[in-house]
Amino acid sequence: MNRTAVQRGCRQPASLSISRSALACLMLFIWPSATAFAQNDGRAENVTAPLGIRATHILGFASAKNNANGRLSTQDDALQFQANGRPAVQVKIASIQDVFLGEQSKQVGGVPMTLGKTAAPFGGGRVVSLFAHKKYDTLALEYVDSNGGVHGAVFQLNKGQGEVLRNELLARGAHVSRSADEPTKQSTGEVTSESK
Repeated sequence: MNRTAVQRGCRQPASLSISRSALACLMLFIWPSATAFAQNDGRAENVTAPLGIRATHILGFASAKNNANGRLSTQDDALQFQANGRPAVQVKIASIQDVFLGEQSKQVGGVPMTLGKTAAPFGGGRVVSLFAHKKYDTLALEYVDSNGGVHGAVFQLNKGQGEVLRNELLARGAHVSRSADEPTKQSTGEVTSESK
């Protein structure tokens, strides 16, 4: 009987062992440069750099139109809101007396989503409602005008942007009371009692 001998410790092909060693050398070159890049990326931020956030002006800011979409930004020593296609209105940051944050949930989808909820069998509309809401941040400002009059303004921002803007205003000299440190959540009980 002819038997062929099979080697137990088979070697890998030379091309495969070269590619593994080349990969190891490549990793040795990339790893230190990646860590050096990550260390340089944590440089200090410039406080005077302008911050711009997409927002909806609900009401009360200088002469801006209610429910207008635009850009809320900090320019030098002023908080500025510029609605799409309109001139910018601004208030001095030093005149801001208080900043309040809140969270709000808003139903999205309009009439098609409402019809889908009613058409879902066996109470499935409740499940659809879970996915038909989007969360927003609300930012309320209390500021003093040049004549000493106290005013308020309310803005609606994307989730997470309210905290960023509040911190930017604090860094530029706005005053915030202790009670405004925590965002408030509006419960469903409050919403139903307001609509009565």
